[in-house]
Amino acid sequence: MVNVSQTVQVLPKTKIITQSNRKRIGILGGTFNPIHNGHLIIAEQVRDQLGLDRVYFMPDANPPHVDQKFAIDAKDRVAMINLAITGNPAFAIEMTEILRGGVSYSYETMVELTRRHPENQYYFIIGGDMVSYLPKWHRIDDLVKLVSFVGVKRDGYTPASKYPIIWVDVPYIDISSTLIRSKIRQHQSIRYLVPDAVLKYIKEHQLYGK
Repeated sequence: MVNVSQTVQVLPKTKIITQSNRKRIGILGGTFNPIHNGHLIIAEQVRDQLGLDRVYFMPDANPPHVDQKFAIDAKDRVAMINLAITGNPAFAIEMTEILRGGVSYSYETMVELTRRHPENQYYFIIGGDMVSYLPKWHRIDDLVKLVSFVGVKRDGYTPASKYPIIWVDVPYIDISSTLIRSKIRQHQSIRYLVPDAVLKYIKEHQLYGK
């Protein structure tokens, strides 16, 4: 990624080889606890640079690597995603993992999605910091046969992997859900870190206060 405080070099759009007339669909998975403007920036930049038809935000039910005590109810996370993506027709929500329940493994999800939607060509978006963990992902060698991985470049992480990765430059905005939850607990402002509608929802439902 590019730190916004430094000189920014805008690179040309990445040329992608598509398969026939299949739709190009981005998948941005996560707990979204809560969704924030960093998520939206990544999704829009990847969509634009790779010429994707749509980007689906895919919240997980029970993520395998997240401390459950910090994850609020799925219905609230889903509600905030829907509020955040309203107004962008290229954004949508993918509910497969929420509806299935249980621990969410990307391989199982993508097997289901590719079976249901053979007309789609999937691009699975991950942060540059997550690329080094790919060897530990459940059935990763099978997963890379189902999707094209898109790595979002990030300072401090080498854009390299033994797996095929499409690397994308995105302006680096240092926002995290952990930061937002911490600020709320300390009664600090999160305005401009999340969409206004999400901020209103958090306040109305008194989320993350404990």
